[in-house]
Amino acid sequence: MSLTGAYDPANIFAKILRGEIPSAKVWEDENILAFMDVFPQSEGHVLVIHKTSTAQNLLEISPEHLAQLTAAVQRTARAVTAALSPEGFSIMQFNGEAGGQTVFHLHFHVIPRWSDRALKGHGHAPMADTETLKALAGRIAAALD
Repeated sequence: MSLTGAYDPANIFAKILRGEIPSAKVWEDENILAFMDVFPQSEGHVLVIHKTSTAQNLLEISPEHLAQLTAAVQRTARAVTAALSPEGFSIMQFNGEAGGQTVFHLHFHVIPRWSDRALKGHGHAPMADTETLKALAGRIAAALD
């Protein structure tokens, strides 16, 4: 998919938001949902999405929604860092298929990093165990400010 086109309400994140597909939620409020990536590139990989915006990419989101989303990314990164004590973390956001985007609902990745652990490829990591993801989500949620 290019950077243009209509939002697809059948995308997996829209289905998660509607409750049609389960997720390992870290936290949510009226605007934001943070949940564990089921194909984690690293232990503790969290996805952060806006619940009401139908922006597919960074070019489509309103400044107000983007401000809410970036504040949520920071809050999530703080909790991931407090819960898991990584040596660093990466914030990733992809736009368009050529840019590496695989789900066309704007989202940010919060990926904890350790120097002695290889990062799995985006879209190439194996699916994680649901109970493991739920346990990690609980640890991260407990560290929220």
